[in-house]
Amino acid sequence: MFELQLMCPEDRVETLSEALDALDALSVSVEDADAQTDAEQALFGEPGMPAPKDGWQRSRVLALFDAREKAQAALELLLVQDFFSGCEVLGIQNVPEQDWVRLTQSQFAPVEVTSDFWIVPTWHEPPQQARTVIRLDPGLAFGTGTHPTTRMCLRWIAKQGQCGIPSTSLTRVLDYGCGSGILAIGAAKFGATDVDAVDIDLAAVESTVLNARANHVSVNAGLPETVCGVYQTVVANILATPLKVLAPLLWSRVASGGSLVLAGILARQADELIDAYAPYCQLHVADSEDGWILMTASN
Repeated sequence: MFELQLMCPEDRVETLSEALDALDALSVSVEDADAQTDAEQALFGEPGMPAPKDGWQRSRVLALFDAREKAQAALELLLVQDFFSGCEVLGIQNVPEQDWVRLTQSQFAPVEVTSDFWIVPTWHEPPQQARTVIRLDPGLAFGTGTHPTTRMCLRWIAKQGQCGIPSTSLTRVLDYGCGSGILAIGAAKFGATDVDAVDIDLAAVESTVLNARANHVSVNAGLPETVCGVYQTVVANILATPLKVLAPLLWSRVASGGSLVLAGILARQADELIDAYAPYCQLHVADSEDGWILMTASN
């Protein structure tokens, strides 16, 4: 494999990427050329924010070809195009053959939630100290346990009960924006008797069904319109902006004596969430990790 490496300004990223696709590149990827420097840019915003741009101010475009001759031929064609003005050739690099499956798997080790509660990919054996295990492989839907927001939610769930022993807080649970279903599965592992998991993404719903089945727990997965009634625990690990918009809906699903658990919130966004939920409940910070916070409220 050979990688053609180019540098281009923001306004040429889409055109250059499309040209490389037309020139039979096996893949085309775009990176921030200023990543890990003071000039690094945040490109993707939250829902409700302006649409993301096509590229960074200085974007590195990487195109993979199966032969050096193809990469060189593509480069020669690009050099004579008007749209290539302002772009820079970084070179053509040999990409060594690797076992990509094994390499990818090596990047996902078991994740510790608590000392005896772990998320473990199927190609790993659970640690000896693990009493509660969620088997989960990386997939299209968010939620593998590697992100602090997921771990904080799971830690909260684990505190509510012991594996297999029903807890009052976990009698009926709603996981809103379920992604991979990891929080719903965690609730079921810790004794929840009725778990609903919903997401606007059908791929996430399907992922939740498959992951719940693989973990031998019962989870009802569907679209948000399938939600019915109230719950002892409503958990939503999404982002601050949609959490603010969803405030009246989420709180309306919390039963008397129940709990609301919110994540996907940066520490600097705490006051925004408190204000958004003030007409309904009093949120407080229950946990924090790496600049992210978990916020909860009781009904």
